[in-house]
Amino acid sequence: MLRECVIVDGVRTPNGRAHAQKGWFRNKRPDELLTAVYDALFARNKQIDPEQVEAVYVGTANQTGVTNDIARLAWLAGGFPESVATNAIGQQCPSGMAAVEHAARAIMCGEGDIYIAAGVEDMLKVPMGEGMDFPPRLAMRYPPEELPMGPTAEKVAELWKVSREDMERMAYYSHKRAAEARDAGKFKNEIVPIEGEKEDGTPFIVDRDQWIRDDVSLESMATMVSPFKPGGVITAATSSPLTTGACALLLMERKLADRLGCEYHLVYRGGAMAGCDPTIMGVGPIYAVRKLLQRTGVSIDEIDVVEINEAFASQSLVCLRELGIEENAPFKKTNLWGGALALGHPLGESGARIIITLNNIMKTDCPEARYGLATLCGGFGNANATLWEKAS
Repeated sequence: MLRECVIVDGVRTPNGRAHAQKGWFRNKRPDELLTAVYDALFARNKQIDPEQVEAVYVGTANQTGVTNDIARLAWLAGGFPESVATNAIGQQCPSGMAAVEHAARAIMCGEGDIYIAAGVEDMLKVPMGEGMDFPPRLAMRYPPEELPMGPTAEKVAELWKVSREDMERMAYYSHKRAAEARDAGKFKNEIVPIEGEKEDGTPFIVDRDQWIRDDVSLESMATMVSPFKPGGVITAATSSPLTTGACALLLMERKLADRLGCEYHLVYRGGAMAGCDPTIMGVGPIYAVRKLLQRTGVSIDEIDVVEINEAFASQSLVCLRELGIEENAPFKKTNLWGGALALGHPLGESGARIIITLNNIMKTDCPEARYGLATLCGGFGNANATLWEKAS
C-alpha cells in the first residue's frame, strides 16, 4: 500500500535579475542561495534535524561551472551532514518539479520518510546553453534555428494564432497581480530575506523579487520589437526574464508528520512527465496535464487553483486554452499572485517554486479549494505537471 507525501514547508530566495551590473545577487553563488533556503527550512521546522533527511534532490537546468553537481557540493559547502545523500536532477525548466516528484515517490514507496526537494539557477554565471554540445544528428531531425526558446515561442504564437494584444494583456496582469501580492505581504511566508547588493554596491537585505514592474504599461509594450524574428510578436515584455534564484521544499511521510506535530495543507496526488516536438516546446503542459488527469481520474473542471510557469505568454495562453482552464487574463484561478513574466524564471528553480506558491495560495487565498495543479514546459520538449489535494 502506498504511503502519502505532504508538503510540510517551502521557502525560496527572492528572484534577482541575472545581470552583471544590476543584479542584486550578482556576487552571490548559487550554492550560497541554496544554503540560505536550507537554513530557513530547518530554522522554521526545529523538530527536524538535518541528519534525519533521507536525501536532497536539486533541480538545475544547466549543470556546469558553479552548478556542476550543485546538489552535493552546495549541501557540503553549507555544513550539512555528509551522511545525507544528494542527487542533482536535470530536466531543463521542469528540473525542480522533477526533484519534487522523485522525492514524493520515494516517500510513497517507503524508501525514506523525509526529503528536501530544491531548485536553483544562476542565469548570470551559467547562461542558457553554457557548455552545451548539440548532437550533430539532431539537425537531421529538427531545424537548428527552431530549437532556441524565442523561436519556439514565435512558432507557437503563429500556429495557434495567439494575438500580440492577448499576450501583452497577460504580461500586464502578471505584473499587476505580482505587485499586489508583494504589497499585501503574500510572499512573506515563502521568501527568505538575503543580503544582496544595490547597483552602486551598497549591501542591503533583499526581501522582494527584483523583476516586478510597478510601471507596467500596455502602451509601452505595444512599441517593443521582437528580438527573435523580423515582424515577430514575442518581445521582452512577453518573455520571462533572465533570473537567479533558489527554493526548497520539506516533504514528509504523512503519518510521521502527524507524529511530529508538523502542519501541512497539501497532499501529493501524482505527477506526469511528457515530451513534445522541441520546436514548439512550450505546449508540452497540454500533454503532461492530460496524462496526469487521466492517471488520477480528476477532471479539469475539478481543478480549483493553477500555477503554470510563464516561460512565454504565447505558450502559457495556448496551454490554458487547449486544456479548457482559461481564455484570457485577468485569470480567475491561474497564477493569482502573478507568474514568471513578472517574478522571473530561474529555469531549474521554477518547477519547484510554483509548487511552493501554489501551496501558499491554497492555504491563504483559497483555503476551501480541493485540487491544485502546477505545470510547466521545458527546453527541447520536456514538460511536467503535478496534482495536489487539500489534506482532509
